[in-house]
Amino acid sequence: MQLGNVKFGIFSPTVKSGFCATSSKLAPKQARKLTTRRAPKKMRENALMKMLKKFSAVAAIGCALSVFSLNALANSKLHEKYNALLDKHVVTIDGGASTQVDYKGFKRDQSQLSSYLDQLAAVPPRTFDSWDQNTQLAFLINAYNAYTIDLILTEYPELESIRDLGNFFSSPWDKEIAPLLGKSRSLDDIEHNLIRGDNKYSEPRIHFAVNCASVGCPALREEAYVGERLDAQLDMQTKRFLSDSSRNKIENETLYLSKIFSWYKGDFEKNWKDTNSVFEFILLYKDAMALSSAQVDLIKNGTADIDYLEYDWSLNDTKAAAKN
Repeated sequence: MQLGNVKFGIFSPTVKSGFCATSSKLAPKQARKLTTRRAPKKMRENALMKMLKKFSAVAAIGCALSVFSLNALANSKLHEKYNALLDKHVVTIDGGASTQVDYKGFKRDQSQLSSYLDQLAAVPPRTFDSWDQNTQLAFLINAYNAYTIDLILTEYPELESIRDLGNFFSSPWDKEIAPLLGKSRSLDDIEHNLIRGDNKYSEPRIHFAVNCASVGCPALREEAYVGERLDAQLDMQTKRFLSDSSRNKIENETLYLSKIFSWYKGDFEKNWKDTNSVFEFILLYKDAMALSSAQVDLIKNGTADIDYLEYDWSLNDTKAAAKN
């Protein structure tokens, strides 16, 4: 039945191009009841409105389930190739505190990496916008790390550091190497605009997930990030990085930290889990750093000194064979 230009019916939600659409017809029996000439006009209109509200609720639930399915698909399928490559070519070292990358193995499998990057490039902005924030952030972290590996492979093995790919006039992070979300982007653009920009995600733990292909960086994770497990993955990466005494430690009354905490100090002052300083963030992970009660008190009281360790820009390469 039609009232003005609006058709009323039982809604069957579908997803098309990232948007929820509804379409269907009234069940014949219901339609006959509503259109019978014996029913007063006002009664028919009231019945229609009640049915519309009922069916709209059904449509909303169906739409939500459809969007959920899209998110699940984005997590389970989109990053499968990349996940397999990481599992094959990322090697755990130092008792699990860090990793090295078998770039020689990645070089052999570069066609698979390129295929994955093509998949990322094919995701339109409106599809990305339809995802929940964890799915978006996992996508962006994976993109940053995968494009970094791809950049290294352009000159590998003839380089000792990612910084060898830059020159006096530009850095490797300025190169527009990544077709992503409708435009050509640099690694800096992905990290500082898409991931960190506009406080959209306000997630300080991303600094322990994005990897700059250097020894001083937090470990490149041996699996792809996925939205449904992102919080746990980021937490594990943070604990992993802080537990590595070659990058973060406390001696006497001095806290020796990675320069990441200096470069991105502001990201740890945005009330994430009620933390508004590097000290407060560190205290959330005091167990990872194995801090004693006296050391905790030192940090709580703000009497600990901070010294930032030299950053090792050597390539995080390994000559070891790919993992079996």
